[in-house]
Amino acid sequence: MLESVLFETVAEDAFNRCRRHWKPGTLAVNRAYLRNQILPWFGGRSIAGVTQMDVRRWFAALHATPAAANRSLPVLSTIMRQAEHAGYRPRYSNPCRGVRRYRQRGRERFLTFDETRRLGAALVSLEPASPLPVAVVRLLLLTGCRQSEIRTLAWQDYREGHLFLRDGKTGPRTVWLSSPARRLLDGLPRTKRWIFPASRCAGPLSMDTLYRCWRALCSNASLTDMRLHDLRHSYASFALRQGETVLTIGRLLGHRDPETTLRYTHFADAMAQDAVEAVGAVVGR
Repeated sequence: MLESVLFETVAEDAFNRCRRHWKPGTLAVNRAYLRNQILPWFGGRSIAGVTQMDVRRWFAALHATPAAANRSLPVLSTIMRQAEHAGYRPRYSNPCRGVRRYRQRGRERFLTFDETRRLGAALVSLEPASPLPVAVVRLLLLTGCRQSEIRTLAWQDYREGHLFLRDGKTGPRTVWLSSPARRLLDGLPRTKRWIFPASRCAGPLSMDTLYRCWRALCSNASLTDMRLHDLRHSYASFALRQGETVLTIGRLLGHRDPETTLRYTHFADAMAQDAVEAVGAVVGR
């Protein structure tokens, strides 16, 4: 009997159980990992028959995308814990135990001035075909927000020239907007609840649509090794170049812990090195 319970059945039970604890953005991201990284390997299989060797082979197969692998592993573990809770697997049989995550180097990626210029040209080129995803990318550059915070904005969140985020990663917060950001929002049609509505359903623009646009932008702008989240890093670097303090940048980005903002000081180090090189090029022999 237990052998007939499919992996995807338990996965859906696990997601329904976690729905009350996970934020909407977390739920959407974890569903993407389930759909793209987990189900292609485990879908259609008996949940009781999944072994630790199966999990190790699956994890090894994702070596080319270590970040996605590392983030998918806890999702798989949650599904396995649900299987134990429902009696489909023995207690303490979670096959994800002992699987070590990939070691990743810290990223220090942000847009240079030349890359910003190329991305701007790519945005203009792609805008007629994909106006809403392009507008999301523009607003990410102008605010330093996370993609989920911008992509899921409702018109009720934009008032008095500010964004009032209901459910950001660190809780509710206010986002101060520049004149270009306000002009962008004021130029969008207010025909639906969402500022960036999906074209085929009643919800907001999907992650898949946004990331498809981002990949096209990176290709057109010849941006390599650039994630959408790196626009947030770029916003911090732009602010540093304009002389803003780390404390101010932390407030703009919505950091609750000052230690989180301090990691952006490496941008200041990089800019100092650029300045040294520039002076050396002028006065050196």
